[in-house]
Amino acid sequence: MSPLPTLSPAATNPVLSPQDLGVGARFTLAVMHDGFAETILGALAAADSADLEVVTDPVSTLVRGSEQRVLEYLTDVIAAAARGGHHVTASVLLSRGCPGEVTCSTTPGLLAEAAAVPVLAATGIRASAHWSLYPLDDTGRPGEQPDHLRDIYAAIDHAKQLGTYVRGEHYATLLEGDLADVLGTVAAGWVLVGRSVQHVTSHAVLSIASPTEV
Repeated sequence: MSPLPTLSPAATNPVLSPQDLGVGARFTLAVMHDGFAETILGALAAADSADLEVVTDPVSTLVRGSEQRVLEYLTDVIAAAARGGHHVTASVLLSRGCPGEVTCSTTPGLLAEAAAVPVLAATGIRASAHWSLYPLDDTGRPGEQPDHLRDIYAAIDHAKQLGTYVRGEHYATLLEGDLADVLGTVAAGWVLVGRSVQHVTSHAVLSIASPTEV
C-alpha cells in the first residue's frame, strides 16, 4: 500500500485558489430538544464567516473557502450547538475538484498540491463519527493505475496515528475524540489524498452526547 502523498517544495503552487480547486463543504445540524431552531440558527450566526461563502437553504449550509477556514467554521458551529448539553448530530460532506460544480470553475488536472492539513483548536467536546472517504480517481497517477482503496487504507492508517481511530464498521470508519480532532482527522484524509487525486469527497456523520453512550 502506498502512503498518502507528502508535500514537497517543488509541488507548491500558490496561484491556485480554493475556488480553482472546488473546495467546500455542506453540512446539516440536528439538535434534539425543543429549542432546536434557536440553537441551530444561533450557532450559525455566532460562527466567524470571514473569508467564506456561507449559504443556508432548507436542507443544508454550504461553506466555501480555504480548507483551514472551512474546517474552523464547521468546528465552531457544531461546538456552539453542542454546548447546551443536548444530543447533537451533524452530517458533513467535504468536496474538492467536482467537475459538476455549479460555477464550473474547476480545471482538469488541477491538484491541491500545496494544501495544508487544517489545524484546529481543541473544543473540550467529545464526539463520535462515522467517516467515509471517496477518492474519485479515474485516471491514476503517472506510472500508476487508479486505485481508490490504496488511498482509503492510507487515510485510515493516518487516523490510527492521530489517535481518533476506533474500528472499521460496515461502510464507514468509527472515530472518537475531541470534536476538533475528529473533524481534523476527516479533513486530513481529504486534503492529503487531494494532493494527488483531483476529485475527492469525504462524508462524516458526527454525534455528540448520544443517549446510547455508556
